Amino acid sequence: MAHTRRTVERPLSPHLGIYRPMLTMVMSITHRITGMALFFGTLLLTWWLLAAAAGPTAYAKVQAFMGSFIGLMILFGYTWTLIHHMLGGIRHLIWDTGRGFGPAEREWLTLATIVGSVGLTLVIWIVGYMFIGGAR
Repeated sequence: MAHTRRTVERPLSPHLGIYRPMLTMVMSITHRITGMALFFGTLLLTWWLLAAAAGPTAYAKVQAFMGSFIGLMILFGYTWTLIHHMLGGIRHLIWDTGRGFGPAEREWLTLATIVGSVGLTLVIWIVGYMFIGGAR
């Protein structure tokens, strides 16, 4: 008796085109992007530390860049990235304890990460400006 192969219809691998975008999905992608952005921010920190070790001329050049509008926007973005990634890590830590998996809890934690990262970034920059006496 000859055996014939029967074609089995298998589901396609799920991808972004199949799922309806949810806030937790967007936050997962954002967490990965902020992790990569932190690498480049760490390069800026390294540049600043090397300039401080190299002497006053190199340090003045880095400070001039960091004090420019573009530099301040990069530093503001780095601050938000750092806070956002940290809060996302805390959210994952909560999930590692087995809590926060309910639909309402997931949404609340996600919104808390967004609002917390923006709020803490603004607080850090406002307090920072208060300590240095405003824009120079």
